[in-house]
Amino acid sequence: MDVNETSEDRADAFFHALADRTRRDILRRVLAGEHSVTALAAKYEMSFAAVQKHTAILERAGLITKRRNGREQLASGDVEAVRAVASMLTELEDVWRGRIERIEALLGHHAPDKEN
Repeated sequence: MDVNETSEDRADAFFHALADRTRRDILRRVLAGEHSVTALAAKYEMSFAAVQKHTAILERAGLITKRRNGREQLASGDVEAVRAVASMLTELEDVWRGRIERIEALLGHHAPDKEN
């Protein structure tokens, strides 16, 4: 990721990458341990080139890293990037919870008196 990208650009890249079930599955696999792109491709009913494209999207989002080992590309998950995604989701949840708390407070102050 480019250091000059805004947090919103980073969020867009994360969520675009995670919007696809194959990419989410690839990320799960590489978070569990390093895999070659060839080994990953063998797990899916799609071409090697398609799996390469999926891993490239994950890499651009910063969710995985790749390194060369001879002719093979090895992919690993970036736990810190996954934590950043979790942090973004927590921030959104906090906004939502704040809204719910405000609604509950309003309802509490304006609730009809049930004793009448």
